[in-house]
Amino acid sequence: MSLGLAARFAARELRGGLKGFWIFLACLALGVAAIAAVGSVRSSIETGLAREGAALLGGDAEMEFTYRFASDAERAWMQDTAQRVSEVTDFRSMATVTRDGDTERGLTQVKSVDGAYPLIGNVELAPEMSLSQALAGQDGLPGGVMAPILADRLALKVGDTFRLGSQDFVLMARLAREPDNAGGGFGLGPRTLVATDALADAGLLQPGTLFETQYRLDLPEGADLAALEAQAKARFADTGLRWRDARNGAPGVADFVERIGAFLILVGLSGLAVGGVGVSAAVRAYLAGKTGVIATLRTLGAERAMIFQTYFLQIGALSLLGIGAGLVLGALAPLALAPVLQAQLPVPAVFALYPGPLAEAAIYGLLTALVFTLWPLARTEDIRAATLFRDGGQSGQTFPRAIWVALTVALVAALVAVAGVFSGTWALTLWTAGGLLVALFMLALAAWGIRVLARVARVALRPRPALRWALGAISGRGAEATSVVLSLGLGLSVLAAVGQIDGNLRDAIARDLPDRAPSYFFLDIQREQMPGFLARVEDDPAVSKTESAPMLRGIITQINDRPAAEVAGEHWVIQGDRGVTYAAAQPEGTEVTAGEWWTEDYDGPPQISFAAEEAEEMGLQLGDTLTVNILGRDITGTITSFRNVDFSTAGMGFIMAMNEAALADAPHSFIATVYAEPEAEAAILRDVSNAYPNITAIRVRDAIDRVSEVLSGLAAATSWGAAATLVTGFLVLIGAAAAGDTARVYEAAVLRTLGATRGRILASFALRAGLLGLGAGLVALAAGIAGGWAVSHFVFETDFGVIWSSAIGIVLGGVLATLLSGLAFAWRPLAVRPAGVLRARE
Repeated sequence: MSLGLAARFAARELRGGLKGFWIFLACLALGVAAIAAVGSVRSSIETGLAREGAALLGGDAEMEFTYRFASDAERAWMQDTAQRVSEVTDFRSMATVTRDGDTERGLTQVKSVDGAYPLIGNVELAPEMSLSQALAGQDGLPGGVMAPILADRLALKVGDTFRLGSQDFVLMARLAREPDNAGGGFGLGPRTLVATDALADAGLLQPGTLFETQYRLDLPEGADLAALEAQAKARFADTGLRWRDARNGAPGVADFVERIGAFLILVGLSGLAVGGVGVSAAVRAYLAGKTGVIATLRTLGAERAMIFQTYFLQIGALSLLGIGAGLVLGALAPLALAPVLQAQLPVPAVFALYPGPLAEAAIYGLLTALVFTLWPLARTEDIRAATLFRDGGQSGQTFPRAIWVALTVALVAALVAVAGVFSGTWALTLWTAGGLLVALFMLALAAWGIRVLARVARVALRPRPALRWALGAISGRGAEATSVVLSLGLGLSVLAAVGQIDGNLRDAIARDLPDRAPSYFFLDIQREQMPGFLARVEDDPAVSKTESAPMLRGIITQINDRPAAEVAGEHWVIQGDRGVTYAAAQPEGTEVTAGEWWTEDYDGPPQISFAAEEAEEMGLQLGDTLTVNILGRDITGTITSFRNVDFSTAGMGFIMAMNEAALADAPHSFIATVYAEPEAEAAILRDVSNAYPNITAIRVRDAIDRVSEVLSGLAAATSWGAAATLVTGFLVLIGAAAAGDTARVYEAAVLRTLGATRGRILASFALRAGLLGLGAGLVALAAGIAGGWAVSHFVFETDFGVIWSSAIGIVLGGVLATLLSGLAFAWRPLAVRPAGVLRARE
């Protein structure tokens, strides 16, 4: 009976319109829309990847081998299984162009192909021609096609000649589109495409050089991909085979999209939490305005449950309206921006309405609305009618009954659990939730501290009238300090942390590169080339240090005769191939932390020295055995020592080192790092490339710049998420200013009656807003610096320094935001006549 009556009362209340609820609706709608939009874009990309999996992969399935071609048995199995097979090699090299005695060089990612490539899709060239025609070449030289950015860098025109290794090619066309490039992963150089046969005499695909081969399979219609994968891995389990198929044609891209999507949704949840502060404030303000109605109902015998139900149903209906608006906006925005997004995305995307992300966003919105509205609604249930008549609902218990506190805690736990399930990243979810709770608590504590400081300053300093009035308003009971600091402070905290992290990353790269990182990595140095190479670089007075080592690549397949994944889980060391070297004597500078290095003349069973930190993470112990597949051959060795390996210097570091006898007979090449003065780098590159065309040089500064571009993109995405949180905070700020409009009107009327001028009252309002913004900005700055330090210290393990330009911008932003919102609501109180306001209060 009471629920039906409550529903009738709620419906009548709603007939009055949405006055006072626009900020409520905007905060809820914006947070839901952000989550729905991110989820919809992620689903669009995932659908595109699934639909175009074969095209992205270049075939229905792919078998990949590290630094070797397929064996006869492997080729025979592929020919028996597939209708067509295409062989592709991928490696880095130097493209060189010589004109008028000067040589230009550029690092390039080379793809060499056979006549069957591509099995699916088409290579688009400019000028238009078939790939076979382009690779056939002209004037007795094989042809090649090149990415426009590399051709422009080398000033190459169609018809010009360039060299890879010791082989000359003629540039037949520019590469406009490569159908299977989306799943290619991270590359340090632009693409060059040539025929594999043309590289026979180039010296780039010798045994032991660094390259990968991929065999794309065109399978019969209806082939069972899962069964074929199991069959291939069972037959060639010990050859280092890696299998991919059209079920996930670009796994790296798919994983990245899933992770960045989950991260951005958690950032959206941060914005929704900020919006929740506004939702709670709007509910409190609305219920305060309903004092007379609630008091009348209580006087007429209405029970507490009916009053709670009346306003719960009303707020619930408005919450559903806000959530619905957010879902519509979040669903339509990606569709409206589909042409722009498709042009920017490097992968296919199918934009449509996806129920899953919308349902996820709706659940987030519903739980957030419940968490932030239940508390003020429950407090109203415990306030007496006489108190409502007397002070407008400002008295009463701070905490509602224990059952409502417990229910609120349960709802928060449910929200975190839902976020963990949907994002699939429990660690990140728990850290995000914990960070938000701590931030909200610290910001609430800071708001209380600001009010106390304002009260002390008002009494102790005896400031001028305008400032005294501002401090009194900030310190007064029911002041807006809490809403301002919570709403604006959380958004500014996220921005401050992002700014500090990004700035320190850039500073670390700029600061550490000249002192710690080598100038070049040189790859694919043959054994017989090492004496001449070392003579050139070590005799150069501009070279301060040279390191070199034999280089092989291997995949850890077993640990203690068990599959590696069963022992080490998904640790990065066993995900793909890793660098392996060998040495007789313990290399200079190597710090053994446990066990002993083998003797220099050791010639027994293979022994392994493993990186200490990674060994601890994987749970390895001295005496454990590792089976490493190198060039299709399994080598089982015993771990006899652990050693420190510092990867942060951008220098040479190997996870695994073996005794010389275990690997010396395997085909391999050498790598070297050269530390030189910047002015000597060009000469070193020129001399080494001229003497040994097969050697590939990677300029470390260029590689770090490429990584910096990726980090900048991630920082930009994070910044946009933080900006969305800040926009929500600004909306809440406007709501707080609007909610205090009545109090400001009364305050202005009293002050004007006592003789205060409009200018002095306006100055008081401006000072109040500016001081609150300054307080929120300083609190956010402290939180951002703390967060930036924690990420820099514990995640990136870099030195930390405060980026003062970003810090000052955050503080000024806080002051400006509150000043603008405060002044926007300052004009009406000044325009109202005091007599009318004071008579209404009698």
